[in-house]
Amino acid sequence: PTKRGTMPFNTCETWQNQTLKQSNFIFVAVYSVVCVTGITLNSLALVVFFCCTKSRSHTTVYMTNLAIADLLLVCTLPLRIYYHLGFKNLPQRICEVAGLILLANMYGSILFLTCVSLDRGLAVCFPLSSRVQEGRKKAPLVCVGIWMLTIGASFPMYLRKENKNENKCFKNFPIHAVKPAALGSSLTIGFAIPLIIMVLCSWGLVRAVSKSTAVQTSGLIDSCKIKRMVTINLAIFLFCFLPYHVILLVIYSYRDHAECIPSSVMSAYYYSLMVTCLNAILDPLAYYFT
Repeated sequence: PTKRGTMPFNTCETWQNQTLKQSNFIFVAVYSVVCVTGITLNSLALVVFFCCTKSRSHTTVYMTNLAIADLLLVCTLPLRIYYHLGFKNLPQRICEVAGLILLANMYGSILFLTCVSLDRGLAVCFPLSSRVQEGRKKAPLVCVGIWMLTIGASFPMYLRKENKNENKCFKNFPIHAVKPAALGSSLTIGFAIPLIIMVLCSWGLVRAVSKSTAVQTSGLIDSCKIKRMVTINLAIFLFCFLPYHVILLVIYSYRDHAECIPSSVMSAYYYSLMVTCLNAILDPLAYYFT
């Protein structure tokens, strides 16, 4: 017999197993869709950028690197699909490298999205400024800097020695979430500053287009379409990346009692990481094929 208000142990265990199966099914389904669709769309975008684009604008340079980052990100997803199908025999090192590639390219995507927004804003708001135009020509150097930053910031996490004897693969605890320096740089350089830049550039772009007499008289540019595009781009950015960074803050609040983090918080972390991967298929739809 069991006490009133409690569940028998085997019933609780069965419920947990069912929940785990449902969770794994969701991860497999979403990651599979993102993987197949992301590889297709981003590969197609790269073919267009390299083979079908005669003049490579500064924005195209950023978009090309964005497509590469998204493509590298989705190429790590087959390992996650394999893991969530129930195969737990992946070496820990492979899991760590795949996780860091995903993380580096996620932040690479964020920074390239910021550059696309900034470049568009500068081109429209300061079309006659020679200094601005000279700065825009440094797009290739900016891209090199972004790759160096994201890869360089990832290596220290890979070299950490915490829990090397414990193989949890993609269920490992996110160490960077409880390190003040790592979390601070992720939240500021990796999210807050890019978001502020995107909001300001989007506002400037919409304002410049709305005030343009050429737009009002010629009718060649649909200002409503531009406003809709800007709104969709910002909505995608917030949808994909806001939940992940909010969860990082929640995890950080348990930094002194990491072993006491509720399983619901960790589940939210894994789901929010999955949501960030959706950006790899939403980017091509929002930026390349519209």
